[in-house]
Amino acid sequence: MAKCKKIRKRFDEINVIPFIDIMLVLLVMVLTTATFVNQGIIPIELPSAKAASKEDLKKEVTVYVNTKGEFLIGEERVDLKTLETRLKAISKDQTVVLRSDKESKFQDFVSVMDILKRLNHEQLYIVTKEGQ
Repeated sequence: MAKCKKIRKRFDEINVIPFIDIMLVLLVMVLTTATFVNQGIIPIELPSAKAASKEDLKKEVTVYVNTKGEFLIGEERVDLKTLETRLKAISKDQTVVLRSDKESKFQDFVSVMDILKRLNHEQLYIVTKEGQ
């Protein structure tokens, strides 16, 4: 009788290419979803956002930017220097609501954001309307 000799193949290495492929797909999914995870009196047309929600805001200061590049606090028209002075006078804990017309210049929006950043205001809402 012939003896069967068991052949044992030594398992020295693992094929990691499928593992790397799966990890790269998961990384792309996580990075893609992570970037997507973070609304008056003045006649302006707000830009649309699908994830818009209404919030009940108390003790808020509303800053408007209209299509003509004018800045308003409440109903009062102000220039950038006055806007900065008025925002400097409010508490850092007070909420600032920014309503910028979708047809306004982006530079006007950036100017308001720059003022808020210099003044260390972190309680900020940028108002949009819910899109279809």
